[in-house]
Order: sequence, then structure tokens, then C-alpha cells
Amino acid sequence: MPKNFTLNPINFIFLLILSFISITVGVADFQWTEFFAQPEQMQVLLISRLPRTAAIVLVGATLGVAGMVLQIVLKNRFIEPSMIGASQSAALGVLLISLLFPAASLLLKMSVATTAALLGMGIFTVLLQRLPPHQSLMVPLVGIVFGNIIEAITTFIAYETDSLQMLSIWFAGDFSAVLAGRYELLWLTAILAVIVYIMADQLSITGLGRNISTALGINYRQMTWFALIVVAMITAVVVVTVGQIPFIGLVVPNIISRLSGDRLRHNLPSVVLLGANLVLICDIIGRVINAPYEVPISTVFGIVGTLIFLYLLFKGKAHEK
Repeated sequence: MPKNFTLNPINFIFLLILSFISITVGVADFQWTEFFAQPEQMQVLLISRLPRTAAIVLVGATLGVAGMVLQIVLKNRFIEPSMIGASQSAALGVLLISLLFPAASLLLKMSVATTAALLGMGIFTVLLQRLPPHQSLMVPLVGIVFGNIIEAITTFIAYETDSLQMLSIWFAGDFSAVLAGRYELLWLTAILAVIVYIMADQLSITGLGRNISTALGINYRQMTWFALIVVAMITAVVVVTVGQIPFIGLVVPNIISRLSGDRLRHNLPSVVLLGANLVLICDIIGRVINAPYEVPISTVFGIVGTLIFLYLLFKGKAHEK
């Protein structure tokens, strides 16, 4: 398969089809044939179905972008925001600000969550420097342990403050509560994805290492911090709005890289489309598998992502031998 091969046209067609299905499926009765005859159908579409579908597309697309940025800059194919403590740290930040300032705005919560995610990734980066450079498979394992430690601390704080029910909102990604007026912050992640596309060449050079970056006129430290801040902001917005959804940033970039190589600018559109489609598929499955009840998207994608992650992990280990 040639490296310049992309599935963008097919992915785009699937995105349109899956978006149509996502708008149609749900607990509330919605029929396209009665769309103009009943005003309630218009309300269901504008207040619930369209915002939910838009949120799903934005989350899948931008978490895929965040994962690819991390993998390029940190030079490891087996990491993503939830595997280096970013998502868990963001949830801890949101919990603390919610306990200390219950009336805090979404913007303030996002700011605190971003700072906490940056701090968590900073600590993980320090741990990363102590690992042998050739042991790439150790990085995600250490990241999972690190993330679980942060999650345990967060759970303990929530238990001591009777906030476990509130904490479950951020630990279990779910789109069932997405309505008009409750998801618009996610459009910020789309802006960040566009900025990443504009800066794609500089980020790709940064991924080549400090010496090469400096020789080519790129400030390695500045671009690394830029990448971490973008990833932290995307992660924080997603956690604040819909909660944690693991493995998107791991699975999507790896699939696209195997099909199209490691060109960041060339791969970003494919990552956006495939990420949106995978999350749409898993959300639709979660809505129909036990209707009228919903299985959280984090559960469905967690199962799918775990299987794909294990496949990539053992395949990478086999290649190293």
C-alpha cells in the first residue's frame, strides 16, 4: 500500500452517514417524515441531536489530533493523553476547583483543569527521562501506573468529601447529557486543531530531536511546551464537558500512521475523520445495544481501544525481536 494513500473520501462519506444515524437514533422519538409537521421534532433536533452529534465529532477528531501531537513530539507511538496522566490530572483539577469554588464558571474550571493536566504531563516527562531510551514499551506501562495513582488520589478526595457521584461524571465519558448550551466549549478544541495544522511542520521537526531542531532554526523547548499546552487544553475541555474517553489518541494516530506514514500535516485530516467516525460508531452502539438505556462511550471505546492497543503493543514487541 503506498504511503501517500489516504482514506479521506471514504472516511468523509462514512462521517456523513454516521452523523445522520446519530441524529436519528435515541430515546426521544424522532422521525424525519414528521419533521415539518410537528414542532417538537425541531426542538429534539436543535436542542439534543445536533449538539450531541457535533460534540461526538469534535471529541473524536481533536483527541485523535492530541494523541498524534504527543506521539510525534515525545517520539513514542504508544502514548496518548490518558496514558501520561493528562486526563486524570485534569479530572483532579476540576474536582478541586468544584469543591473549593462550587459556583466557578466553565471557563475557570477549564483553566484549572488545563493547568493540572500540564502539571501532570510535566511530572510524567520527568519520569520519562529516567527510563532507558530503547525501552519504548515501558513508557505506556509507566504512564498507566502514573495515571492510576492520580486517579486513586482523586477518588480518595472525592470519597472523603462525598463527591463520588460528581467525580463519576469526569471519569466516565458520556454524551447523554450533551444539550445545546452545554457543549459549545468544545469548539475551542477545533480551533486548537486548526492551530496544530498550521504549526504541523514545526512540530514534525521538533519530533526529530533537540539537535536537529536547533540546526533547522526551531526552538525545541518552545515548540515542546506549545505541544504540551495544546494537548492539555484539548484534554481539559473534553474532561470538563463530557468526561474521560481513553484510547482515542492512541488508536487513531497509529492506524493512520500504518496506512500513510509519519507525515503530521498530511495525516491530520485523516486523523480527524477517523477519530470522529470511530467515536460516532461506538456512541451509536452504546445507544442501541441496551436501548432505551445507554452504555457510556468510555466503556464501549475502552473495550475496542484496549483490544487494538494490545494488538499494537504485541505487534511492536514482535517487530523489536
